[in-house]
Amino acid sequence: MKELSDFVQSRIAINPADLEVILSRFKEKTLKKGQLILKRGQIANRYFYIKSGGLRFFYGEFDEQLTAWIVFQDEFFTEISSLSTQTPTRFNIEAIEETQLIYIAKSDMDELYKQFPLWQEFGRITWEAMAVRKIDKIISFQTLSAEERYLDFLANSELVKRIPVKQIASYLGITPNALSRIRKNIR
Repeated sequence: MKELSDFVQSRIAINPADLEVILSRFKEKTLKKGQLILKRGQIANRYFYIKSGGLRFFYGEFDEQLTAWIVFQDEFFTEISSLSTQTPTRFNIEAIEETQLIYIAKSDMDELYKQFPLWQEFGRITWEAMAVRKIDKIISFQTLSAEERYLDFLANSELVKRIPVKQIASYLGITPNALSRIRKNIR
């Protein structure tokens, strides 16, 4: 859990004894490539930290899958729209490659928020950063060309070479053929 400990300490100055209590509530899990941690229609009840690998949020079936969000190593996340309202999710969350997760149940997280006010600050900082990332994605769709979005994605994603072109294209809001042309043009 050293990775999660380092992640937390990079965001808040926390007493080591308090951090030890907090980390004791987390568990680890490894997903195989293609394995789902949440299926459309289920209710999210966990928060996750990605120790290694990556996941994608998608909706739709078979050839009509649309990738809405991608999270990578060293990110803390949940399917917040389902977790906060306790309603069924619209997304499937799938491992892009073998992925090691550290997770905590919502009930444990809620208890820790009550027990450690500093942990509430961690939550606020984490979700503000996620909101900024989501806003940046929306603005990029409104202001950047497809090629600029792809170049931005390349600059910020170490796993891009391990994600299928179809999923990257969907995430960028373009067709796989358009992405292939863009990739050919920038080589």
